[in-house]
Amino acid sequence: MSSRLRLFGCLSLLAGVAFCQLCAGEFTADASRYRENLRNRVLPYWLETTRDTTNGGYLLCDDAVTGRCTPSEKQLVTQARMVWGFSLAHRSGLGRPMAGLPVTHDYLAAATDGVRFLRQHFLDPTHGGYYFTTDLAGHPQNRRKLLYGQAFVIYALVEYHRASGDAQSLTDAMALYHDLQRHAHDVAHAGWMEHFEADWTPLPERDPNAIVEIAGFKSANSHLHLMEALTELYSETHDPDVKVSLEEALRLNQTYFYPLDASHASFHFRPDWTLVTDAGSSGLSYGHNVEFAWLMVRAERALGRAPSWTHFRAHLDHALAHGWDAKLGGVYNRGVGIEPANDTAKVWWVQAEMLAALTEGVQQKDATPIYAKALHQLIQFVDRYQTEPKDGIWVDTVTSDGMPRDSRKAHSWKANYHDVRGMLMFVDAFDPKR
Repeated sequence: MSSRLRLFGCLSLLAGVAFCQLCAGEFTADASRYRENLRNRVLPYWLETTRDTTNGGYLLCDDAVTGRCTPSEKQLVTQARMVWGFSLAHRSGLGRPMAGLPVTHDYLAAATDGVRFLRQHFLDPTHGGYYFTTDLAGHPQNRRKLLYGQAFVIYALVEYHRASGDAQSLTDAMALYHDLQRHAHDVAHAGWMEHFEADWTPLPERDPNAIVEIAGFKSANSHLHLMEALTELYSETHDPDVKVSLEEALRLNQTYFYPLDASHASFHFRPDWTLVTDAGSSGLSYGHNVEFAWLMVRAERALGRAPSWTHFRAHLDHALAHGWDAKLGGVYNRGVGIEPANDTAKVWWVQAEMLAALTEGVQQKDATPIYAKALHQLIQFVDRYQTEPKDGIWVDTVTSDGMPRDSRKAHSWKANYHDVRGMLMFVDAFDPKR
């Protein structure tokens, strides 16, 4: 009997159970394979192909078809994400060699190099906060301050502190948090404004220099990742002000951007929380919805609250009902309400966030068997269609039927973050050797 038939038979017999022993066994095998893939191929790839040994920081430009290239910039979001990824790799013990393997990959040294580059070249010594881009040598190019980028610096510095014990990194993360509270927090309406010049002057509404989301609006994307950063900052510091901010970010995300009715998820609001209904702001992102679902649970746990499983399942179930490819597996990119997906591309980070959300979902005692089936199918899809065979790196985008669409493996928006995190969550959940 085929593996898939055995899986389906197991699910039909044990409806209402989180997952059966057969499914757990198959997940264990995949988790063990993921662990070895991370140790021997994926993380070494990021270390060996991205470190800038001349200037510091990371060079992100590689394509599965055309090969490595020279990037035109170093961008804050991915530089910070690389620090985070290498710090987590060190904490996870993945730099230590297996028996008989002579090479140890020093991910902490790689993370330290990235932190040094952030401090020396991205940090604004006059106004605080971090510039958005530098050239390859570290000379600032775009000095604007974007909430999205600042959030990832906090996220990276906290993880680096955990990996290294470096007290200054946590001090720097708290300093940046206070900069955001002084300059970006909307005292009148709650939430945070997102786009600023170097001196924290807000960009005008719809200024084309916003780069991430739309100037003058509050976005689901930025508020989600700020919540993500505040969760880790509060978990490490238990600072009462950070707790208040995390509670605020959680409440706003649950209320406005990712409400209980997942079909009403929204991209943008005006500062007073009036919904933006322009065509460019319509629809929803399945990837962000499921990413919110599991990050919400993580935030609630950090706050000592019972997780909102009904809210979690609402977003996961909506994505499976309307954004899931039931034939091949994989998550589509975008849709509107409860209509079929209108953008059926399969983007690497969307698959990674579904991997994380399903990993969380199948572990709950009242999980529907659909979650185990989808998780199994997702792994098969990514392995077959989205993973570069020679190094295990997920390519940027494939079509709905798995054909190559964007073969890039590293660029200014693609680092060792979404997919590495999703795989590590899966390994932590199901690999008994972890």
